[in-house]
Parts: sequence; C-alpha cells; structure tokens
Amino acid sequence: MKSTSKKMSIRELCYIAIFVAIISVSAQIVVPLGPVPFTLQVWAISLAGLILGPRNGTFATLVYILLGAFGVPVFAAMTGGFGVIMRQTGGFIVSFPLVSLLAGWGDRKGGIVWVVIGLTLGSIVNLAVGLLWFSWVTGLSIVVSFGYAVAPFIVITIIRTAALPFISKSIKLAMKKAKITL
Repeated sequence: MKSTSKKMSIRELCYIAIFVAIISVSAQIVVPLGPVPFTLQVWAISLAGLILGPRNGTFATLVYILLGAFGVPVFAAMTGGFGVIMRQTGGFIVSFPLVSLLAGWGDRKGGIVWVVIGLTLGSIVNLAVGLLWFSWVTGLSIVVSFGYAVAPFIVITIIRTAALPFISKSIKLAMKKAKITL
C-alpha cells in the first residue's frame, strides 16, 4: 500500500517551533475585558495557518495546546495545565487548531477573498465554541454569555480579519526577499 503522507522536514519542524514560541508569547499580551481577556493568541494562531499552511499551522497550534495542557505556562497570563482548558475560556483554546486550519485553507485557495473567508470561518468557529463552552462552564444563558464572551471581541475580530491578509502578505514578501523558504 502506497503512503500518501508527507514527512515533515527539519526546516518545517523549526518553523513550527518558532510559531509555537510566537503563539506562547502572544498569549502573554493580555488586556482584561472581563471574564474573557483579550490576547494576541488568535492573531498568532491565524498567522501560523497563513504563513505555515493549514497542516503545519494546525500542528503548531496543537503543540502549543499540548504544552499548555501538560502544565507549561504558555496560556494567557502565564498559566498552564489541563485545568485551564476546563475553565470558562477553554472553548476558545480547543477551537484554536480549527482557526489555524481554516486560515491556512483560505490562504491555499488563493486570493484575498479566500483568505478573508478562511479567517472569517475560523473566527466564527472560535467565537461559537468559546461562547458555548463559556455558557456551559459558567451556567449562564447563551444570551448573557454572548455579552461576556463574544460581544467585546466583535470589533477586534473584524479588525483582525481585515488586517491579517496584508500582514501575512508582508511577512511572506519579506521572507521571499530574505530567501527564506518554507
């Protein structure tokens, strides 16, 4: 039987490790907005998909989550452990691989419209899973939970979706100019 899986190169593993570090650092930039803080995690996770592609971006995100689940303090505000995932913001964390996957998928489809579609779908998944998880853990209604877990992030999400296609394109051009290949 012929294997269709592609082995990861050392270069790919290094880029994945770099993005795990970027995601980890971005989680430490915290703006408290109530029970769900604003961090730059979703920006970095989306960029992982846009720069590394859907497979490697998702893999970087999974490694980040596993590190945090095993207690490495990579989650927001230098927290770690499986208990963090089980708290009210855990839904956002568990949705991160899909955010990266969808961003990378949109980028691979080609063109800014597809990138925006991928980022939008990723944001919808992130906010929906985060909302449902928040409501489940806190026992609050969906409507009340929406006010805490989604409403404060709508404008930020729109800005991220508009800005990331240009940021990722700039990064890719800089990498190409520096002769850095993925």
